[in-house]
Amino acid sequence: MELRRCVQQTRWQAQHRYDIIHQLATLLQAGLTLSAGLALLAQQHPARQWQALLQSVADDLSAGCAFSDALKKWPHVFPPLYVSMIKTGELTGKLDECCRQLAQQQKTQQQLSAKVKKALRYPVIILGLAFAVVLAMVTLVLPEFAAIYKTFNTPLPALTRAVMGLANVLQERGAALLFSLIAITSGLLFLRRKRRWRYATQRLLLNSPVIGPLVRGQKLSQIFTVLSLTQQAGIAFIQGLESTEETLECPFWQEKLQAIRHRIMQGLPIWSALNEADIFTPLCIQLVRTGEASGALDTMLSNLAQHHNEQTFQQADNLASLLEPVLLIVTGLIIGTLVVAMYLPIFHLGDAMSAG
Repeated sequence: MELRRCVQQTRWQAQHRYDIIHQLATLLQAGLTLSAGLALLAQQHPARQWQALLQSVADDLSAGCAFSDALKKWPHVFPPLYVSMIKTGELTGKLDECCRQLAQQQKTQQQLSAKVKKALRYPVIILGLAFAVVLAMVTLVLPEFAAIYKTFNTPLPALTRAVMGLANVLQERGAALLFSLIAITSGLLFLRRKRRWRYATQRLLLNSPVIGPLVRGQKLSQIFTVLSLTQQAGIAFIQGLESTEETLECPFWQEKLQAIRHRIMQGLPIWSALNEADIFTPLCIQLVRTGEASGALDTMLSNLAQHHNEQTFQQADNLASLLEPVLLIVTGLIIGTLVVAMYLPIFHLGDAMSAG
């Protein structure tokens, strides 16, 4: 009971799952038994939660439980894809190969996800730093200049007056603005837990002109990678779709895959069900239709997974290359405008003294 409570309260990282499956595949290929391999991993893992969990799985195996059934007891840790792949390996006698393929799939998706997050995180960091610099200049530096401006007998330029007005607003209402920012951030973090909010956010991101292709490519790569993996392992396409739904963890895409699964169960061809979902590219539909007709669906799914993986990597690089100079220019213009606004009265005063 204590272990189960710990499992439910712990945030299990995908990287740790990948490491364990990858190491287990290596140990099995080296000739160790499954029980011995799990016991060894339990002894060597640095995290106590994983030690207890792996030892529990090893104990279940010693008691005669199948590996897939032992993993199925811990859905918070091992998604349905893991259970399906392990079960396929048990049935075919190729458990080490299934573990290796599963580890490779997880590694590829982690790399792609990290690439996409990095491309989307970069502009947020740059804009955040720019905002911090502007805030520091307006609240700390500008007041010093304001004291100097009061000694001038000439009217201030319009740009300087506008910047000083902004500084006064921040100084007078800074606490209220900070409280509002904290409240908005807390509200957004709360809404992230709501399925409807995540559904609407994902739909909005998918339809956005810049981020949309990147998000779509990453999800399509994930979908076709899992479907290709399950098809090559001999898992039925419907069951593969179910496993894919669980790996996505996105309400919008999960509902789309559920609708596809229902249409296929009603008798529609796979390519037709994908086409009606309105989230797949024409290339996806054409290759799936060709693979379904030729009996090479697993190959076509693998090709689509590789295509979208490479395309999304390239899109992420292109987006980062495009945003870097744009953000630097925007940041430079903002900070440059502030500097000019602060020094402009001094320049005007110098001109007035020269004229006098």
